[in-house]
Order: sequence, then structure tokens, then C-alpha cells
Amino acid sequence: MNENASVSGARPAEGRVVVVGSANVDLVVDVPRHPGGGETILGGDLRRSPGGKGANQAVGAARAGGAETTFVGAVGHDDSADLLLASLERGGVRTDLVARSAAPTGTALITVSPDGENAIVVAPGANSDVAIGAAQRERIAAADAVLAQLEVPLDVVLAAARARTRGVPMILNAAPSRDLPAELWTEIDVLVVNEHEAADLAGAGADAEMLAGALLARVPAVVVTLGGDGCLVAERGTQDCGPALVRVQPVRVDAVDTTGAGDTFCGVLAAALSRGATLPDAARLASAAGALAVTRPGAQDAVPSAAEVVALSEGKAP
Repeated sequence: MNENASVSGARPAEGRVVVVGSANVDLVVDVPRHPGGGETILGGDLRRSPGGKGANQAVGAARAGGAETTFVGAVGHDDSADLLLASLERGGVRTDLVARSAAPTGTALITVSPDGENAIVVAPGANSDVAIGAAQRERIAAADAVLAQLEVPLDVVLAAARARTRGVPMILNAAPSRDLPAELWTEIDVLVVNEHEAADLAGAGADAEMLAGALLARVPAVVVTLGGDGCLVAERGTQDCGPALVRVQPVRVDAVDTTGAGDTFCGVLAAALSRGATLPDAARLASAAGALAVTRPGAQDAVPSAAEVVALSEGKAP
């Protein structure tokens, strides 16, 4: 592990998580299939709901993960901001460190196909104005886990990582995929990526094991999410042992909408780590939460309760 952090050890029973990231209003339309270049297709009714990777993960950590969660982000002065703040608060997330920006609240344009798969385009808006000031640094320093994504400026993610207390894990969901500066790589303790993002960052590898192995040269631990095939947890070994690889099997459910399911996974993973869970155990709990999320439409609206997550992780049908 990075000398600055550990993914296990003594933690408060509830755990304290700070999520630094984006908040968007999702404009969602069901489509018979995703359109190709230059193509127009007819879709269903338009739905407007709270989203954004950071806000979704915060609700996941609080509602599904049961952690005391603060969201650090930015919204505009519009009705979209009101919708997002209300949703975060319903989810049990602290919003006192959400800044107001002169820019409009971020917006995501989402199409969802009949098999539940989505395609997303994001207009960042106020998310470009997220900042780590004195109050944010103080809250991060008191956290038991810090979680960020890449829908906000990279310097914000780096500042959040550097504000955490020694021994506290920095979890980065490297989505959407983009190049990371060297100084950020050294701050990451747990990297969460899907196969496409892993390939972009690793630059080589034909399968999840190879990709994770390549990424372990740069970070202490990697979780590669595999959609309906579960996830792969990889951690550096000791000098005498190779990497520790654990396959977390999927929870089989009927998918309705995959929007936000990966964010729910990340939020619950951070919440479990904040309480001192091992990374494989945290990933198993997160997989159950993500599975429940795909059975419901929406992003934050689809986040299950902590009791539902625990029940499914123990093998009880949803």
C-alpha cells in the first residue's frame, strides 16, 4: 500500500466519507437502440432526474453504504441546483460544502436502450468551478475515506488527495477516462476503473488480469469493474508473493437501467473502506449495491438502502 494510506484498520463504526466531484441534472430518454453517427431516431418520454458521478457516489456512500458523507461540489443558481441539493439531502448527504457558481448547473444527456445500457454526454457547467478551500480541506482531513472522479478539474482531485490525513485511503474512480498527471498517480491508493478505462490508463493488456497487473505498477490496489461479470480486485503482494487477485462474482438481476450503477458501487466501496473493511469484502458489498441499482430507473433515485444491500450480499433475493 501507499505509505499514506491503508484500506483496512481501525475505523469508526459508521465511517466518514468525503466525495469530491460533479453534480449534474440527467436528461434521460429511452431509445430502441443508440443512434449511429448522423442518425436521428425517435425515443420515449424525456425524464429529468438528479445525477452526476460525484453526487451519485455521495448518495451511494450515505444511503447504500451507511457512511456519514459530505459532498464537495458546485452547482449554479437555477432550479437544477435546487433539484440536486434536495436529492442529496434526501439521501442523507451533507451539502454545506457545495459551492454556488455563476455557471449553470451541469447537465448530462443520456439515452437508455432496452437492455438497460446507456450512452452519456456531459455539459460540465458549474462542475468546472469546484474548489478545495479551507473548509473543504478541514472536512477532508477528518474523513476516513476520500473518493473522487474525473468530471471535475484534475487540480481539484489532487488538492483533495493531498488534504487527507495520513492513513486515509484516496479512492479514484478514473471516469470519464483521461490521462492522469504523475503527481496524482502517487496519491492514489485504490483505483476503480472499468475495462475500457483500465486499457486507456494501462496502455496494454488483453484481459482484466493483465490490465490490473499493469496498473499495480503505479498504484497499490485496483478494482476493475466488469459489468454483468462482477469485478476483479487486485492488490500488490509482498516481496515474496505476487499480486493478490480476487474475482468477485456478479449478483444476477434483471437490468432496467445501468445509469449510476457504477457510481453506487464506488460509493459503497468507499463507505465500507471507511469502516475498515478489506478491499475484497468492500467490493462484494459494492457489487450487491450496484446490482440493486440496475433494477431501478435513474441514478440517485435508484440507489438502494443499506439494509437492502446487506441482505443481498448475504444471499437474500431482492
